Amino acid sequence: MHEVLQNLIQHGYALLFLWLFLERLGIPIPAAVPLVCAGLLAEMEYMRFAYAMGFAFAAGMLGDIAWFFLSRIRGARVLSLLCRITLEPDACVRKTQNLFTKHGPASLLFARFIPGLGNLTVALAGIVRLPLKTFLFFDSIGSLLWVGSFMGVGYIFSREIQPENIILPNWGQGTVIIALLLLVALYVAWKYLRRERLLRELFANRMTPEELKEKIVAGDEIAILDVRHPLEFKADPYVIPGALYFPLENLARFSAVPVETEIVTYCV
Repeated sequence: MHEVLQNLIQHGYALLFLWLFLERLGIPIPAAVPLVCAGLLAEMEYMRFAYAMGFAFAAGMLGDIAWFFLSRIRGARVLSLLCRITLEPDACVRKTQNLFTKHGPASLLFARFIPGLGNLTVALAGIVRLPLKTFLFFDSIGSLLWVGSFMGVGYIFSREIQPENIILPNWGQGTVIIALLLLVALYVAWKYLRRERLLRELFANRMTPEELKEKIVAGDEIAILDVRHPLEFKADPYVIPGALYFPLENLARFSAVPVETEIVTYCV
């Protein structure tokens, strides 16, 4: 086990960079754990705090810049892609949109601290075509705050841990790797099951696009509401023929359709 720890410490900067870069790309792995561990190892003088923070910051910024430019090119579809990759509920998109509408670019300063919203906020900044200089300014500060906070927690609490008092099981390197992969797999499975449960609840009364088209062609009495967020509508101001645009936040005040009429809502 001590040999494993020695290898982890020896390649700590590379592992920290790779882990955080994959997390920023959307892979559903926890980012706080390696940052706290890096802070702990820095206080124990196994890593240099400034170097570890620099590698973590660079990894986060590279991932964010990639999503920013991809969102500029692909638009709102990137939000749906991110939800599927990160296994976050689609409801996170709406929360991110409301957050960005309320706080603007300043939401990049703290979005990483809210589970599920970090990458989505970056993508939304690209979709609304936030100027690159503005994005880099707010995102870099937010990244430094995020990295520094979690590494600082590890650094401070490591003073309560004395290395000579740590008793480790005598595991081989292969066993440790398998255990780590198993923990990551369990974390991903938990997020997947959580997302699937929510989707089953949301899609209980779902209508496919083909079914909606059949109703329109058949001339059925049906009301179609486009409930996309104003930011999405501004980026793509087109609706299904005959549909009314009515943001979801205002749906409670909607009264233009008789109650006996079948109502179909759609977003992205």
